[in-house]
This record gives sequence, C-alpha cells and structure tokens, in this order.
Amino acid sequence: MTDVYRTGLYVPGDRADRFASAENSGADLVVFDLEDSVAPDRKDQARTAVVDWLRGDQRGSAAVQVRVNPGVDDDLRALADLAPDVGIRLSKVETADDVDRAAALAPGHPLIALLETARGVVNALAIAEHPAVTALALGDSDLRSEVGGGDPMIDHARLSMLFAARAAGLPAPMASVFPAIRDDEGLRADTRHAAELGLFGRMAVHPVQLPVIAAVFAPTDAEVAWARQVVAAMHAGGVATLASGEMVDPAMRGRAERILRFVEPGS
Repeated sequence: MTDVYRTGLYVPGDRADRFASAENSGADLVVFDLEDSVAPDRKDQARTAVVDWLRGDQRGSAAVQVRVNPGVDDDLRALADLAPDVGIRLSKVETADDVDRAAALAPGHPLIALLETARGVVNALAIAEHPAVTALALGDSDLRSEVGGGDPMIDHARLSMLFAARAAGLPAPMASVFPAIRDDEGLRADTRHAAELGLFGRMAVHPVQLPVIAAVFAPTDAEVAWARQVVAAMHAGGVATLASGEMVDPAMRGRAERILRFVEPGS
C-alpha cells in the first residue's frame, strides 16, 4: 500500500540552515522545494544544497520528497541517483506524457503529480493511472490564478482529483497549503472542510501549522473503538451487528482499517 501522511512541511531548497529543523519538526513528510519558494537566480544553488543533504547521513525519520521545476531536466537528473525512497513532486503536470518524461529521467522514484492547471485537473484520471505515479496533489494558488473563481471551484478540483486518485487505486490526496500562517482558526476550519470532502492530510509552510493539521486528521477515541469493533466483526464475514446496534458489512472494513493504521501501525 502507498504511504499516507497526516502532515507535510515544505522547506525552501536554498535554506540549508532549515533542513535539520524541518526534518525534526514532527511532520510525517518533508518536501524540499526547488520551485516556487526559490528565486530564479538561486535555483542551481538550491538543487546542490538539497542533493548534498539527501546524500548525507543527516536524514531523520520523516518521509522525503523534492518538488521540482516543470520542464527542468537538471532537477530530475540530479535526483536520479538518490535513494529510491526519495519521492519526486512534479509541478504543473498536465498529461501522462509529462510523467513519462520524469520517469525516464529519474527511474525508480515515486512520482507525486501536482495538478495546478485546468488541463491537469481535467486529465487527472489518466495521470493517476500512470504506473510511476504514487499520489496526486493540487496546487490551489496556481489553479485560482488560471481559472478564477472562489472556494466552489477549488472544491470541484479537489473532488475531481480525489475521485481520479481513488479510481486509480491511489490514496486520498493531501490538501495543499493554507498560506495564512498565524490564522489557526482559519486553518482548522479549512482543513476540516478538506477532510469532509475526502482528502487526508495537509501540507504546511511553517511548523506552527502542524499540530492543528494533525489534530484534525487524528481519529477520535470513538472512531478507534468503532474501527476495532468493525474489524473484529468482519473476521466472521458477511453482515454483523455491533453492540451499539449498528449493522456493518465488508464495505466498511476499508475505512476501519485506515483508522487503525494510525493508532496501531502494522494493522
């Protein structure tokens, strides 16, 4: 099964002084950014800094991805020889051909396709079905800039991405960043809304956002208890009735197992 993450944190690729703190932030996933957060005249410096860091022995326990510039082959070539567990976050993917190119330049690495244009969202299923793609993600800001519109447009894009991912057997995508770093209530409300739409986990631009995101996606005690009852009941197969009187069937087992994976690793 493809890994899923509750919390993710971006760190600018030209800020090597922040790499260690990002990996020790408690985020499940750290994304080293070679794209938007790096000025054009610092791209080469950032690429070198990130590759040197990931080749060293400083890496923490967080999963690692690198967000690369669209169409910049040097980024992909530089990452090709890194450990195969380093994921590559492809910016502005619009077609499966974009994924083909990346997979050829950096074979063997998990590819996370960022949908940031109308064309990318419309082609979400074909992109998700590419064998090298392990997850989809949405670039809200770029999409707003191209398409216009407000929250209903983003909700439509989120749902389109979600259905494409699940139809292709990929995990529910993470929500993209909430840019207002100090607005905890806004972050909490928008993250809850993303969760209600079916997304799981969220990227952050600052470590201060991580506890809020983690809390939203943490299962409640009641959900954990329900999940344990469902899994136990399903061992016998067919339809079962819980102590609460709720009838459950095998269709509910997948949700129950997803809940338990975050409190009982290996379940």
